[in-house]
Amino acid sequence: MMVFDLPILLVIIIVLALVFDYINGFHDSANSIATIVSTKVLTPFQAVLWAAFFNFIAFFISKYLIGEFKVGNTIAKSVHENFITLEVILSGLVAAIIWNLITWWFGIPSSSSHTLLGGFMGAAIAHAGGFTEAGIHVINYPKVIPVFIFIFLAPIIGMLMAFLITVIIINLFKNSNPGKAEKWFKRSQIVSSALLSLGHGGNDAQKVMGIIGAAVIFYHVQEGHAGWIESPDQFNHFVNEWEWVPFTSFLVIGLGTLSGGWKIVKTMGSRITKVTSLEGVSAETAGALTLYISEFLGIPVSTTHTITGSIIGVGMTKRVSAVRWGVTINLVWAWILTIPVSAAIAAVTFYIVSSI
Repeated sequence: MMVFDLPILLVIIIVLALVFDYINGFHDSANSIATIVSTKVLTPFQAVLWAAFFNFIAFFISKYLIGEFKVGNTIAKSVHENFITLEVILSGLVAAIIWNLITWWFGIPSSSSHTLLGGFMGAAIAHAGGFTEAGIHVINYPKVIPVFIFIFLAPIIGMLMAFLITVIIINLFKNSNPGKAEKWFKRSQIVSSALLSLGHGGNDAQKVMGIIGAAVIFYHVQEGHAGWIESPDQFNHFVNEWEWVPFTSFLVIGLGTLSGGWKIVKTMGSRITKVTSLEGVSAETAGALTLYISEFLGIPVSTTHTITGSIIGVGMTKRVSAVRWGVTINLVWAWILTIPVSAAIAAVTFYIVSSI
């Protein structure tokens, strides 16, 4: 399907979705490079190249090894199809972009995933008339409830895994030569950072696919195009018909990562707790494992939440006071506010778009 064959509003949505994808890349690049930069294993430029490469490589793993895009499917179905319109999707994207830029500007590592989900739901609820009886039924709760649960569960899983991995490593290497062990951990951190970047790309690029998929499915169903209405799984039908969308989504998030997000790198790399190479390996490995589990389950989680929890976990192996809890509490407040604020911005945007 060629882009110039499509209505202008759908083209705008696809372009905005890829803009969001790019912003997501530089907004969340800190997740996979903060610890490796703060421990001076790689220079900032080397780190973003490394992370961007594995963000893109995640496409081939999702397509050819996993064989499906479960996270994208979840995003596409987070709102019941009867309440999806191109105006709803456009408003959700605009809200997600606005909130991502605001949090990036202030150096707050918020969740691009939950920003997108909140914007999508807020616009759909506004389309249904607000919090009326109809509005309550907009959300596809079986798809969305696990996402809300993982807002709190993902960082806890990351924290516990990082704590456990760190304790195991410390005990395994307690009699090792400190200098040799440090060199080994620095090499290992390059691998663990790559694993985290793969998880970031595999989870986050699919969210943009889900939004584009919802728009494309709505367009084809409204136009009565054969194959789309009859398809039992319209999202997989979309992926097969629009093969360039997944490829482009992974490519663009990689390009966004190349742009870096240095304000957030500072927060993630040093303000939560000081991180050594050993702890960097633990945090990145724990974060990567959490992302792989969530991708297997088809749950779009926040890479930001996951790696933050992991960094807290390694900090707690030293002592609880090693974690700067004041910074952490501020991050949690940003996480809690992300979905409702994004939803509110999207609702206002929808009313403006609808009145034009």
